[in-house]
Amino acid sequence: MLGLAADENFARVQAGLRMPGVFQIGRNIPIGVAIEDVLLLVEYSREGEWEGQVRYLPLR
Repeated sequence: MLGLAADENFARVQAGLRMPGVFQIGRNIPIGVAIEDVLLLVEYSREGEWEGQVRYLPLR
């Protein structure tokens, strides 16, 4: 369960409000996996690529 923040982020996207990309990480994801995924995103994403999106980790 991701909680209230996930609901608020999704509502902003649905309403068409500007928002930077948000990555939600489930509580059951090991911290090492989460860090690896964030590092991959930092390394290989283009500026603005995730704007207005809510995505969930892990990527695998």
